[in-house]
Amino acid sequence: MAEILCDTDRGVMRLRLNRPEKKNALTRAMYSELTARLDAASGDDAVRAVVISAEGGDFCAGNDILDFAQGAAELQTADIDAIPVFRFLKALTFFEKPLVAAVRGQAVGVGVTMLLHCDLVVVADDVRLSLPFLKLGLVPEAGSTLLLPQRIGHQRAFAWMALGEVIGADDAKGLGLVNRIAPAAEVEIVAGEMSAKVASLPPTALKHTKAFLRDAEDVWDVVKAEGEVFRTLLTSPEAMAAFSAFMSKA
Repeated sequence: MAEILCDTDRGVMRLRLNRPEKKNALTRAMYSELTARLDAASGDDAVRAVVISAEGGDFCAGNDILDFAQGAAELQTADIDAIPVFRFLKALTFFEKPLVAAVRGQAVGVGVTMLLHCDLVVVADDVRLSLPFLKLGLVPEAGSTLLLPQRIGHQRAFAWMALGEVIGADDAKGLGLVNRIAPAAEVEIVAGEMSAKVASLPPTALKHTKAFLRDAEDVWDVVKAEGEVFRTLLTSPEAMAAFSAFMSKA
């Protein structure tokens, strides 16, 4: 069964995480497939926008810990541009067309930080957003140490990362992290309506507008810097203890 579902209709590519039995936790293979799909969308003039959503009741539980552990050696030693998760983050960072997210239920770690790269975000009223990096002895990734304070301010971003808070739909909207809240059954419908509207706009003007709104090169520099620290912390006693505890429960 495909773990990334993809279809395109009327200029909108829909990418759906399809691992609901694992709360759509991401594997290296899924990162590679998402990157390939985004690269294809970038080069296809018929694709005017992309919607990222997920099957089941949860958007994304972050990285699949077993797959993550199996790829730890590569993550620590390979060039960042060759590592699946960072190739995906680079594709997100430099994606020039509108990205829309439709989020239900739980979103953890990269399931949250990828939303900071989306231009429009629709969440269900049951959404729960969490950033557990510090509890795992790691630093946040995906440029979130730059993008999140830009959105909500330093103190609020620090509190979310350091105090282990879980952010619900109303708080997320109040903070400006999401555009719309919808019932869980309607999240993808609302995201589809929004993506159709942006897909109908003149693409060149839209591309330049998005480029003016954020400096992709600056974001990518932070993604890489976070990644280098992340890699060094993987072998810290705190991170190793956190992963061992998780694996013992799996």
